[in-house]
Order: sequence, then C-alpha cells, then structure tokens
Amino acid sequence: MASIKANARKIVCIGRNYADHIKELNSARPKKPFFFLKPPSSILPPNSGPVLRPTGVTLHYEVELALIIRKTLRDLNENDEKTAMDAIGGYAMSIDMTARNIQDEAKKKGLPWSIAKGFDTFLPMSKYIPKDKIPDPHNLELWLSVNDEGRQRDSTNLMMFRIPRQLANISQCMTLEEGDVVLTGTPKGVGSVVRGDVMRAGLRVDGKDIEEGRIEVEVKEKGGLYEYKET
Repeated sequence: MASIKANARKIVCIGRNYADHIKELNSARPKKPFFFLKPPSSILPPNSGPVLRPTGVTLHYEVELALIIRKTLRDLNENDEKTAMDAIGGYAMSIDMTARNIQDEAKKKGLPWSIAKGFDTFLPMSKYIPKDKIPDPHNLELWLSVNDEGRQRDSTNLMMFRIPRQLANISQCMTLEEGDVVLTGTPKGVGSVVRGDVMRAGLRVDGKDIEEGRIEVEVKEKGGLYEYKET
C-alpha cells in the first residue's frame, strides 16, 4: 500500500476502549464499541512537517494502533474472527490529536466532536507495517513520549473490545472498504503538548521495536484565521 493517506476513504476511531483511559477522562464505560470519524485530510504522513496547534486549542495526544483495511467488510458477525482478521492488510502507529477544550465543550452541549478531531495534521502516522511483522495485534506494547519523557506505555491486551468485535460493530453500521483506517483506542496517559514539544511513538513486539512503527513529530502553532471561541 503505497500511501495510507491517498488510499483512505475514511478513518474510523474506536473510543473508550481501555478502562484506565476511561477513568482518567471521567467518561462513561460503553457497553459496546462506539466510534467517531476523522477526515483523511487530518493524516500527517512521516516526515511531512509538524503537528499544527490551532489558536486557543488545548492540544492532547492519544497513541493508537491503526488497522489498514484491505477487503470490504459489511454486516460482519462479531463471532467471525477469521473474516475480520483476514480483512486487515497491515498496520500503522498513529497519534490521534485532540482539541480537548473543544471536545469537552461539545460533550457538555451535546454537539458533534468533528472539529475537535478533524484539523489538518491531527493524525500523525508511521510508515505502513506489513502484517507479518505483527503476528498478534492483541499482544503489542504501545508507547509515546514527549521530549523524551514517557507518557503512555501499555499493552493492547488491555483492549476492552478486541479487534474482530470492533470491525463487526463498525461494519454493521457502515461498510469498511479497501484503504480505510481504523484506530483501535488509546491507553491511559493522555495529556497536553504545546509549541516546541517533540512527540515520539512506537510499538514493540516481544520487547523489540518495529522500525516501521516509529513516529517523531514536533508541535508548532498553526496560525491562520481559525481561533477557538465557545460555540
């Protein structure tokens, strides 16, 4: 897959999939997977410049394992794990950047989260990781640091809803197509970054770093006409 960004028709993001992350944000624990969308224009490929913080935004990082879909999935049964896993072409690491103050306001007022998740550069991604590099996506260590200080480090075996269940629930609502990206949720440790901070992220299999999964990206100010003001 030459370009994740060029091939992505949509990005589907699983929310609240790690119990400790739910606690740190004082969120309600879901009874089944729920998801939201990010636009493909938010993808920041490797070596494509900094994450841009819009004026007035409280910017948070959320490290996540990304699935790259290779086969159409529609109305999948959650017990059909073989079909679900076979539909995954490969993986990537990602950082789901979030305008937390915009999201918090949206939650309080019952408004959509699209603005909080959808700014340009709000999804730094690693290179494509071939599927054979990750024999078990439920047994990985994800990590993220800011200025070389560890912030997030946890295993994907802590997911409350495993990947087949995620893909089934999405596909029962909307068809997953070749090139689509699915973000599988973030573990505990989310927090803020400001101008000049450098985020690094990656994943380990059996204690070994996967080179294709490395992310390194700086935060800079966006500038331009947008400025956060209460809705």
